Amino acid sequence: MTQKKIKFIVGSFLIVAAIGYLITAGISSTSQYFFTVDELMSQKVSYAGTGLKVKGNVVNGSIVRDSENYLKINFAIEDKSSNLNVVYEGIIPDMFKDGQEVVVEGILAQNGVFHANTLLTSCPSKYEAEREAGKSHPGNIPYPDTNKDVSPKSTGFLPKTTI
Repeated sequence: MTQKKIKFIVGSFLIVAAIGYLITAGISSTSQYFFTVDELMSQKVSYAGTGLKVKGNVVNGSIVRDSENYLKINFAIEDKSSNLNVVYEGIIPDMFKDGQEVVVEGILAQNGVFHANTLLTSCPSKYEAEREAGKSHPGNIPYPDTNKDVSPKSTGFLPKTTI
């Protein structure tokens, strides 16, 4: 082989190795374990300090807002037989309430308290069924009439220009 071919092969190998390393590092740094509360509590392995996603229902009466910081809340989530205390600071979703199914993302501390940096409520798919049943949208905003013509010509909101 000529020296030119050897340089090309070594350069190609280094590029492929670098891309492989970046993919592996990116996946491992962003991947998180996903558990229900029962699954997390039944694990013999400690996940303290590890990024986790945990799904459960908010325990009725457990939501306590911090009097100093309105964006900080403490609450508990439960599954069938286990509870997990959660601390969250951030914007609270409108659908967040007692008994609501939530997914929290964050880190489990050594003391067993979950420090969430993301709080997600479950998808409001029940509204699709309510819409089909003729019920109103949350907040009493009516659903748009899908049979009505809402084209730009029918609404008259575009100004007419002549050239």
